[in-house]
Amino acid sequence: MAQQEHVRVAVIGTGFGGLGAAVRLRREGITDFVVLERAGSVGGTWRDNSYPGCACDVPSHLYSFSFAPNPDWPRTFSGQEHIRAYLERVADTFGLRPHIRLNHEVKLMSWDKENLYWVIESANGTTLHADVVVSATGPLSDPKMPDIPGLDSFPGKVFHSARWDHDYDLSGKRVAMVGTGASAIQIVPAIQPKTAKLTLFQRTPPWVMPRMDRTISKAERALHRAIPATGTARRGLLWGIRELQVSAFTKHPDQLGLVEKIAKSNMARAINDPALRAKLTPDYRIGCKRILLSSTYYPALAQPNVDVVASGLSEIRGSTVIAADGTEAEVDAIIFGTGFHVTDMPIAERVVGAEGITLAETWKDGMNSLRGATASGFPNWMTIIGPNTGLGNSSMILMIESQLNYMADYLRQLNVLGGRAALDARAASVTAWNDKVQQRMKRTVWNTGGCTSWYLDEAGRNTTVWPGTTGEFRRQTRSVDLAEYDVVRAGVTGGERRAVGAGRVPEQPGRTDRETVTAAAPDAGAVAEEATR
Repeated sequence: MAQQEHVRVAVIGTGFGGLGAAVRLRREGITDFVVLERAGSVGGTWRDNSYPGCACDVPSHLYSFSFAPNPDWPRTFSGQEHIRAYLERVADTFGLRPHIRLNHEVKLMSWDKENLYWVIESANGTTLHADVVVSATGPLSDPKMPDIPGLDSFPGKVFHSARWDHDYDLSGKRVAMVGTGASAIQIVPAIQPKTAKLTLFQRTPPWVMPRMDRTISKAERALHRAIPATGTARRGLLWGIRELQVSAFTKHPDQLGLVEKIAKSNMARAINDPALRAKLTPDYRIGCKRILLSSTYYPALAQPNVDVVASGLSEIRGSTVIAADGTEAEVDAIIFGTGFHVTDMPIAERVVGAEGITLAETWKDGMNSLRGATASGFPNWMTIIGPNTGLGNSSMILMIESQLNYMADYLRQLNVLGGRAALDARAASVTAWNDKVQQRMKRTVWNTGGCTSWYLDEAGRNTTVWPGTTGEFRRQTRSVDLAEYDVVRAGVTGGERRAVGAGRVPEQPGRTDRETVTAAAPDAGAVAEEATR
């Protein structure tokens, strides 16, 4: 029987999180790793979302890795094609291609507690073992399709915005656009001129701010190439401005009134019809749902071939789509811009931990983790962009890089422990961290703003957003605190757990007696207090 392939680290996904993890592993001197990707190319959400008008709502120089600056961004807010090309360059520049295995969709990851490694089974029939798994599948990877009565019998074309059918020509078609989120407000202006009729189904109107986008001049790009420090300074300025905005979202939502006035002015410039303006005006505090950026959305809605239905799609009868308020429209195609499985990530159903239960079962009452990275009962498994690491006003790349710091130190600590060892987050530590996060969440605009958003799970718990600055999160994830973990060693009857004394393991390779120092689980109050510093 052939020996099973074994790697030190298996990374899942090739979006920003997965490629960033791969780069960091190489920079740490680790080359014994693979990156498993279910698709046929890299790029993650920026590969999957190729709909007309797709672009980022974070400035280009902030929406890129700090270790891979791009002086040649063509616009202040980059389009999908430019971001995807950037990720392809990262894969090439940092020598990641030999580690990447395309068309390797992970079907199951099971922890072998006898041998202390993960058994990873892919859909193509291959299996490998990995000491550590870094899951970087991201929360915006699996589209959410609503269960609409009659959808299966609709005779026209149906697709999700993240699975755009580029072979289907919308010219002269009657199109239903379902949803008014970040994707929809980019799609509507892009397709409106070519459709015969565009009917927009809106359950809740979004707050839409002007999109201050422009071409980055050749002189600017030349300057950033010649003097890289200017690009760094530009990034720093963009970061600083957003850090200063955080307190309005997390502590003082009442300060967002001025921002609402700007958004209303953005609408007023394009929408003259009082009835339409009333449909498009939100009744909740700005920031409660994701703030959207567009200077073309409202002008598109004002065009004569567009109807805005202030109600969600509830039923389909043949070619007739029917809203909850009874409005009907005959359409040839339905496009769903209905978001993703964010608070119920499907990857969790494919992870089986030390006790033989899935991560999805562990998270049945809501996702939670230690510092957005590790879960109790799942040794040597961590996630990039895990629970409560999302942002409402800045770049997720900042959070990803913070988590990569944590990943790197996690691996260093395993190396120091030596031998066959695993780290498993203590349940008390996970609980203490998440209790404090949820306590802080109570006064944020996401919880008090009067809306229902995709940040909230079915129980109304915000398991998505980080209630602080990116700088604070960077400090909280700079290194691994071993007092929050149990060390697991392979024993005669399986994994043997040993408590570790408070603080980091001294860097003395070869010593393992430190594991026998018994320490009580860290005081929940102490961990919670640290989360506020």
